[in-house]
Amino acid sequence: MNQIALASGFGCVRRFNAAIRATYHRTPTQIRRLSRSPGEAEENQYLFRLGFRPPYAWGAMLAFLAARATPGVEVVASGCYRRSISIGGRDGWFEVSLSPGGQTLAVRIEFGDPQLLFAIVERIRAIFDLSADPAEIARCLRSDPLLGERFVPGLRVPGCWDGFELAVRELLGHSAGKVVKALGKPCSLAEGLTHFFPTREVLAQADLRAIGVPHDRAEAAQALARAFSAGKLSFSAGAEPQSVVSSLCRIGVPAATAQWVAMRALGEPDVFPTGDAGLLRSAGV
Repeated sequence: MNQIALASGFGCVRRFNAAIRATYHRTPTQIRRLSRSPGEAEENQYLFRLGFRPPYAWGAMLAFLAARATPGVEVVASGCYRRSISIGGRDGWFEVSLSPGGQTLAVRIEFGDPQLLFAIVERIRAIFDLSADPAEIARCLRSDPLLGERFVPGLRVPGCWDGFELAVRELLGHSAGKVVKALGKPCSLAEGLTHFFPTREVLAQADLRAIGVPHDRAEAAQALARAFSAGKLSFSAGAEPQSVVSSLCRIGVPAATAQWVAMRALGEPDVFPTGDAGLLRSAGV
């Protein structure tokens, strides 16, 4: 019970028990005595329902993630997003789908250390932008003369599992799958998940050009890995977006890519990749 309380973000079991009683009108012991649910998770598997403010354009979110999924690390299939994860020296995986009724996201996590569940769930919330306020977004965008007619209710700003991984993925482009296969730790966790994303230490020492990465992209990716390994660059909470963009540009990341990474890694919607070719095409510029 102590592990569950800590994994849920409570500082002690007493507060956890009080929250359970207030929410379910039963003590944890009484809940344990209830008949087991047919869908109860296996050992080291945890099921969550994450709420959000509706509407949620789930199809658009999945389409975005599918188009940018790193082969072997991320999979989008049958209305579900799935990926391998490494955190705190432990490995695991999770998958996310829209619950029946469309009011919550159903999350399944398989991970050996329950004390890290809170951190994992917070990252999942960031990936799917669950703190967004669709009503406020609609109010702002519908009033814009250019965007108003293109507005789609429920769109979110997709986040990422790890800012370093995202930055490397954007730099590598179509070479990401080859790099993961060559340098990532193999795994066999769930359907479609064959590797973990390579660590910054591995990428900093690897010969990416030998794997087929173009020279300029290989140089930028390794400079990025060295900067993260040395603690000179971070996407930690509280990082100033423009400072992060400037740091990325100094080590060879193109400006549009740096802005794109900051937008997703920091959850900063006001960072806008003005030079992104795809956005320029969509805007007819």
